[in-house]
Amino acid sequence: MVAMSSDQPLLRMEKIDKHFPGVHALDSVDFDLFEGEVHVMLGENGAGKSTLIKVLSGSVPRDSGRVFVEGKEVHDLTPEVSQSLGIGMVYQEFSLVPALTVAENIFLGRPPKTRLGMVDWRRMIQEAEASLQQVGMTIDPRTPIRSLSVAEQQLTEIARVLARQPRILLLDEPTSALSDAERTRLFEIILSLREHGVAVIYISHRLMEVPMVGQRVTVLRDGRRIATMPVAEASEERLVQMMVGRPLAERHPKQAAEQGKPVLQASHLSVPGVLHDLSIQVHAGEVLGVFGLMGAGQTELVRALFGLEPHTTGEIRVGDRVARITCPTDAIRHGIGYLPRDRKEGLVPVLPIPPNVTLGLVSQYSPARLLNLRSEEGIATKYVQDLRIQPPSLSRPVIYLSGGNQQKVVLSRWLCSGTKVLLLDDPTRGIDVGAKAEVFALMDELTHHGVGIIFISSEMQEILPMADRILVMRDGRFTTEYARGTATQEDLLRSAS
Repeated sequence: MVAMSSDQPLLRMEKIDKHFPGVHALDSVDFDLFEGEVHVMLGENGAGKSTLIKVLSGSVPRDSGRVFVEGKEVHDLTPEVSQSLGIGMVYQEFSLVPALTVAENIFLGRPPKTRLGMVDWRRMIQEAEASLQQVGMTIDPRTPIRSLSVAEQQLTEIARVLARQPRILLLDEPTSALSDAERTRLFEIILSLREHGVAVIYISHRLMEVPMVGQRVTVLRDGRRIATMPVAEASEERLVQMMVGRPLAERHPKQAAEQGKPVLQASHLSVPGVLHDLSIQVHAGEVLGVFGLMGAGQTELVRALFGLEPHTTGEIRVGDRVARITCPTDAIRHGIGYLPRDRKEGLVPVLPIPPNVTLGLVSQYSPARLLNLRSEEGIATKYVQDLRIQPPSLSRPVIYLSGGNQQKVVLSRWLCSGTKVLLLDDPTRGIDVGAKAEVFALMDELTHHGVGIIFISSEMQEILPMADRILVMRDGRFTTEYARGTATQEDLLRSAS
């Protein structure tokens, strides 16, 4: 363990307060950070973690409170001032420009110049390659961002911030899209940064990461600081209880449901270069888990079933009927719902909760049918209450909701549209332990109502207890099938690799 260099914190935040319409996001929060320390920040979605570090990054102004860096008070924190102080921020939601290349994103706003003041493209490519190698990526820096996977975009975000050589690094859910190998590489980078005196604020919902990376941990709940303690004193159960304010007796509540006939079958499904002659079926009341390492084809599989990935061969049947699915509207009309890995794909962020909830239902209406806004609000109110969406404001655009609550909005859409087949692509990515328990309980409830679920997860400790069957993918093919209770984590990794 790297010792903290002095008794004086590198960063001190005192009585930070922040209000948004209808929400007291931060309530007199104190926080400090020492040179060469990784300080983990935990809390449920909406607890105020992201807001606190956005205040520090300058992207959100504080209403009151004081911020000190190296003992000197900083009065007006803007993104420019924050960067000049050596503060680098990796956001949970990507801030990349899809139309630009990887290199252009890494050096966005500060491209290297020639003596004549022109962009030095050769130097930009070379330095971008070095930044990418630091995070273990070997892709061409001239690759457009839009063609990268979610994991590659996450690593590009990290490479962009590291290229600025920050003294204080803010990481908001940095491993939510990463494989185990990529996460291990990130931890090696963090250890190296600590050895050079860089201080890190690390936000995560993965409790197992706390002892792997941190020295101290702070728990926030409802905008307040509940506790700060050494990691050695922080058991998982103690952290959970402080985060949610109650013990979670059962985090994986999947109970055996009576399984019926197949609700979805796909035969000999192929997507050029990605999926190869796949056949799959899921029954009413079944959770079918699909596991694979990053890039094995799991996401492309559910995208093909939902009409987002054109398949060249294969037949899809919903119930007893052949379903011609060429677009998401076709899938929705056949009773298929889809929760994507990147929740932004499943939301209309500038709209409030009601139209986002009823979108799947409205898409089945005739274009000539008028919208009933009062009915729409009534439907949304029911799901806001049933799923405990916070804050329960129907007029608030969903872009301002926390990640877990955005996830609940997308799930509400498929509940209200009468979905019989639900495709879940890493539904717990970036959400807290309490919200995860609620998602699992909802999956359990849906299967008892005859819904068939295809559940993709990169977390083996989630998929093993939740799935009735598990199919393992590698290189766009199924390699192994496991019945419930017959596989271990080692079995899944062996079959996937």
